[in-house]
Amino acid sequence: MSDVISVVLPDGSCRELPAGATTLTLAESIGPRLASDAVIGVVDGLEVDLNVPLTDGATVEIVTTSSERGLRTIRHSTAHVMAQAILDLYPGAQLAIGPPIEFGFYYDVELPEGKTLSGEDLERIEARMSEIVEADQAFVRHELAASEAAAFFAHEPYKAEIIERVVSGAARGEDAGEISGGDAISYYSNGIVGEEGAFRDMCTGPHVPSTGRLAHFKLQSVAGAYWRGDVTRPMLQRIYGTAWDSKKALKTHLQMLAEAEKRDHRRLAAELDLVSWPDELGPGLAVWHPKGALIRKIMEDYSRDRHELGGYDFVVSPHIAKSVLWETSGHLDFYADGMYPPMEMDGATYYPKPMNCPFHVMIFRSRQRSYRELPLRMFELGAVYRYELSGAVHGLMRSRGFTQDDSHIFTTQEAIQSELASLLGFVLSVLRAFGFDEFQAKLSTRPPVKSVGEDALWDEATDGLRAALENQGLEYVVDEGGGAFYGPKIDVDVKDAIGRSWQLSTIQLDFNLPERFDLEYVASDGSRKRPVMIHRALMGSIERFFGVLIEHYAGAFPAWLAPTQVRVLPVADVHQHYADGLVADLREAGFRADTVGAVEPLGKRVRNGKVEKLPYVLVVGDDDVSNGTVGVNRRGEDTPERDVTVPSFIEALRAEVNEKR
Repeated sequence: MSDVISVVLPDGSCRELPAGATTLTLAESIGPRLASDAVIGVVDGLEVDLNVPLTDGATVEIVTTSSERGLRTIRHSTAHVMAQAILDLYPGAQLAIGPPIEFGFYYDVELPEGKTLSGEDLERIEARMSEIVEADQAFVRHELAASEAAAFFAHEPYKAEIIERVVSGAARGEDAGEISGGDAISYYSNGIVGEEGAFRDMCTGPHVPSTGRLAHFKLQSVAGAYWRGDVTRPMLQRIYGTAWDSKKALKTHLQMLAEAEKRDHRRLAAELDLVSWPDELGPGLAVWHPKGALIRKIMEDYSRDRHELGGYDFVVSPHIAKSVLWETSGHLDFYADGMYPPMEMDGATYYPKPMNCPFHVMIFRSRQRSYRELPLRMFELGAVYRYELSGAVHGLMRSRGFTQDDSHIFTTQEAIQSELASLLGFVLSVLRAFGFDEFQAKLSTRPPVKSVGEDALWDEATDGLRAALENQGLEYVVDEGGGAFYGPKIDVDVKDAIGRSWQLSTIQLDFNLPERFDLEYVASDGSRKRPVMIHRALMGSIERFFGVLIEHYAGAFPAWLAPTQVRVLPVADVHQHYADGLVADLREAGFRADTVGAVEPLGKRVRNGKVEKLPYVLVVGDDDVSNGTVGVNRRGEDTPERDVTVPSFIEALRAEVNEKR
């Protein structure tokens, strides 16, 4: 056996190391800073602990603390430390699963004697976690045969169930991640460096070398979560936390969360009198108040105008349909869990619609179509109903009833590329109009299960979407297996004012529904051909898009969207007639304006306008009446502008609204 091995680095260069060297050895050979920042290794595409020996010829990547993979490992390891602290503080607690998530981690636990965690409990858990971090306990990996693991974890019912599902082949998601390969189950133990500790948790890993690397964390909240998301299974407590690679990064994230709390659309919707969710309606169902409904009308009117200019035909479809429609479309096979229960009427079974697409297919199929009609672009603001678990409902962001700005384009196979390019440009221009200018796209490919259609068609559809993204020069990532059951898709995320990403628009290429519904058009040579169908939701849903806008603008909508654009305040009753005339002039010019008389002190009325987040508050007094001027209080500015002529104010406001600044 050679005393030296050679490994390949990501840049293609080779490095010689002594036999038995690990990823940590490699990092140390490059430099002490890299060694201190190293978290795990990626060897021949597989994530491994830093102490796993390398083999000759292996390709090795060193993952550091600040990378996405590194942060995920830090969060995964911190979830273990939290679980360890919980078991220390609450003997008899049972652990379920504890994966890393975006920005943090959670762990589902069952506490003894019905104990419910409070804010004080989180502080106690945090304190114990800090002690475990201070002890710098090593993460040690172990493997057991599945039969041995079943006995080893027999006293932990949730872990035992996972093992049973892994062995039976029924595991998926986090469950499948517990098996390390073949017939082996892996687990990690914590203890003083070099010694095995009492805490152990079934996990595929990898982890940071020791708990001392996990100093920057914060526990955030507790929520209920049914085991496996099944309402018939035990309700567990889900403890959320966040973890970062530095004190500064943690502080920045917590500041962002504090700002996000201020921007919570549910709180602002109540404060600004926009939307509410009466208990009498049920979870996930909202009513729109006059101000919120006015903003919604502005949004929808803009959408209709853009679609009309874009060559779309407006269509309307009913809210329910017979089961045969959903059987043919495949929704009852692939989406039944997300649909409301059926209704029996007139000897037939009806379902509230979860999607608009089958109705648009019916319109296409209503008569013979010619290639001259294609692309045929249908657009509908269509209400849909989806059964979300009550625990998943979240204001406007996740509703049970909502309106999609839904488009379905029927085109020829030859025109796919040009149509997709046009669609992406259309999507981005509308998003920019609402104030978003940072985008990230995601290309989702065929799911490994529960999908329909030939592989060749899926490949062709995926290649078409990829080409459209690259032609637009739009940055994107690939989500392997994340497509819809009927085709691949592009999702477009936007970044809001405080840097959060929101998935809004989607474009889905579909060869399957035209096949299932036997759609045809007459080609130029007289033959019958199958059209290609493109699904496109631009805002996603009006409700969710509005919720994102509330949080993006913190309720301070730009003038073109604000329900009241201008408020006119007379200094005293003697100036009311002038204020009324000014409001009339503003309304005649097409603006939304009102006035509040001198029933309260002027300062309080100005402050009220700021609380309502009005774009402009105009104050008028003696000089303004004499000179035809106003005093302009712009939102966000402390010093008003005096002696502004009415025509110049109207001209400036018109430019701001028209340009959607």
